[in-house]
Amino acid sequence: MTIKAIHILYILLLAAWLAGCPKPMLKGYPSEGDQITLEEEAEQENPRAVASLQLTDQGRRLVENKQPDKAIRVLEQAVSLHPTNGRNYYYLAEAWLMKGLADQASEFNHLAEIHLKDDHQWMIRVGRQADRIAEMEK
Repeated sequence: MTIKAIHILYILLLAAWLAGCPKPMLKGYPSEGDQITLEEEAEQENPRAVASLQLTDQGRRLVENKQPDKAIRVLEQAVSLHPTNGRNYYYLAEAWLMKGLADQASEFNHLAEIHLKDDHQWMIRVGRQADRIAEMEK
C-alpha cells in the first residue's frame, strides 16, 4: 500500500470516528421565559450567582451596621457579578440614603423597582424606600 493510500485511509477512519462522537450542547442566550432567579442559579452552583449572593448579604450587614461606604463598594461588586439582582440595588439605595444623597438613592431605588417588580414583598420595601427618598428631597 502506498503512503498516499495509508493517509487517505487514516483520514477516512478519523472522519468515521468523529461522526460517531456526541455533539456538545451549545448554550445560547436564554429567552425571557427561560430566566431563572438568582437563588435558583446559586442552587445550580453558578459561581457568579453564589458570589453575588454572598456579597449581597455582606453588603446588607454593612448597611445594617451603618457602614455605607463599605456597603457601596461591596454591593457594586455584587452588581457587577449579577446585574439583575434587584436586592443589590435596594441596599445600594439604602447606603446612599445613609450618606444623605437622595439623587443616587433615587436612581438605585428605581433600578430595584425594575428588577424586583415580580416580588410583592420586596416591592413593598422598595415603595417605602421611595417614600423616604422623596421626604429627603423636600
